[in-house]
Amino acid sequence: MSAVLPPTIPHAAAQAAQRWGDAPAILLPDRAISFADLWHDIRAAASVLAQDGLRSGDRIGIWAPNSAEWIVIAVAAQLLGAAIVPLNTRLKGSEAADQLRRARCSMLFMVGNFLGVDYSALLQDHNLPDLRTVHRIDDIVTMREWIASGIGAEDPAVDAALAALRPDMISDIIYTSGTTGSPKGAMHSHATTIPVFANWAAVTDLRASDRYLIVNPFFHTFGYKAGWVAALLTGATMIPMATFDAAQAARHIADDCVAFLPGAPTIFDALLNERDRHPFDSSALRVAVTGAATVPPVLVRRMHDELGFDTVVTGYGMTECGNITMCRAGDPIERVAFSCGRAVPELDLRIVDDDGAVLPPDKAGEIVVRGRGVMLGYLDDPAATAEAIDAGGWLHTGDIGMLDADGYLRITDRKKDMYISGGFNVYPAEVEKLFAHHPAVSAVAVVGVPDDRLGEVGAAFVVLRPGQQVSAADIMEWARSAMANYKAPRHINIVDDLPRNASGKVMKNLLRTSA
Repeated sequence: MSAVLPPTIPHAAAQAAQRWGDAPAILLPDRAISFADLWHDIRAAASVLAQDGLRSGDRIGIWAPNSAEWIVIAVAAQLLGAAIVPLNTRLKGSEAADQLRRARCSMLFMVGNFLGVDYSALLQDHNLPDLRTVHRIDDIVTMREWIASGIGAEDPAVDAALAALRPDMISDIIYTSGTTGSPKGAMHSHATTIPVFANWAAVTDLRASDRYLIVNPFFHTFGYKAGWVAALLTGATMIPMATFDAAQAARHIADDCVAFLPGAPTIFDALLNERDRHPFDSSALRVAVTGAATVPPVLVRRMHDELGFDTVVTGYGMTECGNITMCRAGDPIERVAFSCGRAVPELDLRIVDDDGAVLPPDKAGEIVVRGRGVMLGYLDDPAATAEAIDAGGWLHTGDIGMLDADGYLRITDRKKDMYISGGFNVYPAEVEKLFAHHPAVSAVAVVGVPDDRLGEVGAAFVVLRPGQQVSAADIMEWARSAMANYKAPRHINIVDDLPRNASGKVMKNLLRTSA
């Protein structure tokens, strides 16, 4: 990687075109797009956007699954000084309209239909006073014609906009996942993005020679900044997937020699199940990066032994601060499974009690962080910003964790997910990790529910491995023998699947209402 980092995301695309030129930037089923061609399309799209009236400080919405066009539109808008507002592809019309309205988006690039949903129809009955134009990003022919409709890649206005672009400009407004409460728009700049994900790429060992299968959605930091931004910074070849399908992912891994694959633990569990049913060549796999949920030790071992990853690392980040901790290559399996790594460069991390006092190693408290990567604040919400970022610049994550003597972080749980049963604090993530040892359990989520005698007790929602048959009573008996009595859930629900948002996080608010 270059010793001098590009100051902004568009500068990263320009530098990638200069450094890697004809090398493939994006690999699609029907063609490859070189870094030089990608930069050409970005500049041409910026010319059209400028003609359409997009100006520095404006915001555009992107409501679409992963695609090459998504990247072109995003970087073109950012080149002009505008911010992108990525929308979760699973939003309902009222939710998408609310986020577009609050961000005052003047343009929207969206799909017409995705997974059987008519996106245009979802917005028909909603008032969006700031929205001037809507474009279909999934009509490839129309998009190619649209990109070619401006002055072109040599437009002097594009050069002038790039010269005026500053690192402190807002690059994106990403709404929190909304697993509880109303989503808030976290504002980030190029300066809170480029250094952080250059460090992320270095720590995870993403290389220019790597084929990078991006299954994480572009509307999420994991697919956007740890995805295509990291690839622009390193010269890795991107293989975007519109939606995860284990069989299709297996074909990519085998046919495209995929080396680098980040994703939630469920992604790797699905690939292992696919390999059991239909063996595929995974010999090119080199690095797996996971997180977003509890990572059972047995899964890490299977990723090494059966999928053939040389390196498996776990990390921790959030919308408000893209990357906080990361394991390092060479960390033993137990450390990878039982921690999410140590603080990344240029970020301070502390564990504090309710009064803000710093806690010693192996003592659980709230995780707070300060430094590069922390958001600028929440969109139009100074009260929520002040609650999240204190006067000392520390971001209060709302997560509970502890540091060991080597500075490795173990997340105990979300502060709001902890429940008290008979006077004992119970951390669902800890209970879920214990459940991972049951041979019939594929996935589990634990929530606290009211109880007349104990105040709260655990309710476990269990997904069984394919072909396994076990009763709720059997699982409950196992739990009572495998963990402390106050940790053992009093309710076991065997379910086909867990409700997840498109980022792979379990929506525990839905489980609480159904418990």
